[in-house]
Amino acid sequence: MTVGLSREEAFEVLNGLPAIGPVSLNRLLDSFGHDPIRIFEASRVELSSIKGVRRPSVDTLLDWRTHFNLSRASSTAVQMGAEFVSRESTRYPRLLKEISDPPIGFYCLGNYDFSKPQVAMVGSRKVSAYGKAVAESFARDLASVGVCVVSGMARGIDTYSHRGALLAKSGSTVAVLGCGLNIVYPPENLDVYRSVQENGAVISEFPFGRNADKQTFPMRNRLVSGMSEAVIVVESDVAGGSMITARFAGEQGRILFAVPGRIDQRTSKGCNQLIRDGAILLSSVDELLEELRYNMVSTPMDDTNDEATHGADLSDLESAILKTLRGGEAYSVDELASKFSLSVGSLSSTLMMMELDGHIAKRLDGKYEASVRVG
Repeated sequence: MTVGLSREEAFEVLNGLPAIGPVSLNRLLDSFGHDPIRIFEASRVELSSIKGVRRPSVDTLLDWRTHFNLSRASSTAVQMGAEFVSRESTRYPRLLKEISDPPIGFYCLGNYDFSKPQVAMVGSRKVSAYGKAVAESFARDLASVGVCVVSGMARGIDTYSHRGALLAKSGSTVAVLGCGLNIVYPPENLDVYRSVQENGAVISEFPFGRNADKQTFPMRNRLVSGMSEAVIVVESDVAGGSMITARFAGEQGRILFAVPGRIDQRTSKGCNQLIRDGAILLSSVDELLEELRYNMVSTPMDDTNDEATHGADLSDLESAILKTLRGGEAYSVDELASKFSLSVGSLSSTLMMMELDGHIAKRLDGKYEASVRVG
């Protein structure tokens, strides 16, 4: 039976259907050769034979037009300037594909490039002056060196993390919503919502009009950690959304950091517990960057075709920097800035990106050199 859907439309419909979560959706796609159209062409018997796919889900799939209005969703997306990013899209975050229950797609506002390094910052809604200051400062410093700050746009630490990233010149941040993309929650964050999409992206795996509830927030939290290289818990009680995000980070193999706080302060109890249980104590952004550098895995390179394998994905400036360093020379950021007639601030961001991508390395004396790769 022909369903009249493109692959991208089929992904969007599947993503928007009620009673079918990401685990079941991924099982369905695995069973039908990762072809979303085949799912809609399948019979009740075929759908029912898939382990973990229950009768309500089968009924919804067979009568999908009753449960999801594709035309209305497409119209809303056009009006908002939003895009549905399926897992087959080149925009889909690489790290998100690695988690056990990745969304098969999400709606996105903004033109942010998800291939850049991302770090999540989360914490309590009831934030202290200390937490606010740390969140803004860390987020600004991360954004200043080219790291995108990911958070959930909730009240408290999330909000100050987004605001801090936006304070940095050319800083970027991604807000992951626990509701439909056309709903601003909390409503007082309308200015953050607008600023983030102009300097990063606002994303949601939920269909338009879906309100936030106790189910959507944990689902959002797994995306916050899943698309990030590391997760920082700034302030948190021993229970709450931030601790859920921390748990997801551990399950997903992400680096988990926690900012220590006063032992008599409730919003520090969760962070102190995380540190006791093995999270890395974080007192500066430099410590986080060092940990990221340590965990970066270099890609093998064939020395016989150095340009093709190691420089094809670089910008003109990055290629010029790499060419300068490739002869074995090492330069400080000040020397490179002078050589390329750039400010130290703007060049630092480029060098940080190249270092995280494994193209260059920073020596103990602070100078940069080309990474040594073995093939």
